[in-house]
Amino acid sequence: MRAELCWHAPLAITGLGVSFPLIWTLLTSFRAPNAIFEIGPSPVSAANYLDALTLFPIGRLLLNSLVTALGVTAAQLLVAVLAAYAMLSLGVRSRRLVLGAVTVSLIVPLQAMVIPQFLIATGLGWRDTYPGLIVPQLASCGLAVLLMWEHVRSLPADLLGAAAIDGARPAETLWYVVLPQLRPALGAVGILVFITTWNEYLWPALVAPSPENTTIQQGLALFDNQEGGNPGPLLAASVLACAPVIAVYAVFSRRITAAFLRAGRR
Repeated sequence: MRAELCWHAPLAITGLGVSFPLIWTLLTSFRAPNAIFEIGPSPVSAANYLDALTLFPIGRLLLNSLVTALGVTAAQLLVAVLAAYAMLSLGVRSRRLVLGAVTVSLIVPLQAMVIPQFLIATGLGWRDTYPGLIVPQLASCGLAVLLMWEHVRSLPADLLGAAAIDGARPAETLWYVVLPQLRPALGAVGILVFITTWNEYLWPALVAPSPENTTIQQGLALFDNQEGGNPGPLLAASVLACAPVIAVYAVFSRRITAAFLRAGRR
């Protein structure tokens, strides 16, 4: 009992410290506008949320973030699954070269690729568009490829061999044999990519500067500039921006942990 307490007490204190800013933001967002800076109890008020919804296009920004995050997640999962499955048919040397190249792509800061990506997106006329927000972010799919490869290579060789003996083509093996085994991994990697894309700030700020076409993270910065003297609506908008990510993680957190623990045991 004492040993468990020694482990759980520091974790609880750390968790409380990490979550304190979010708790403070949530509680303060429900204060009356004239009681934001007061210490002590305050009547619950939804005025800040009404201001956030009426003074700024929060709904449009959330929609843009949702479409972007889902688009990037779907595209990265497609690339990761196809790349991991293709590496099964490569030789040892070729596979090492591919994995080395993918690993190097993780070392290169994404900020180093911003200028060429911005020039290409501008040349294609993708500024203030969903393709401009989604396609360039595929450059960060290296982590998804490595995570998916760890799961693909752990599949039993007898399972793939049996599919080949039954006459299944590679595409059929991928669809009917490999993908059903990868459902937990697809969910876990997809959630990680979704959360990362949702929180992306730099690229939307460059390629989608218009308030009606950008994402919620950049929109909060614009909201801060317009409502700098009134932090209540900004806090309410921040809570609305965090709510989808918190909901996704709360529902699927066990799936994330279980998928990677299963891969580690294999």
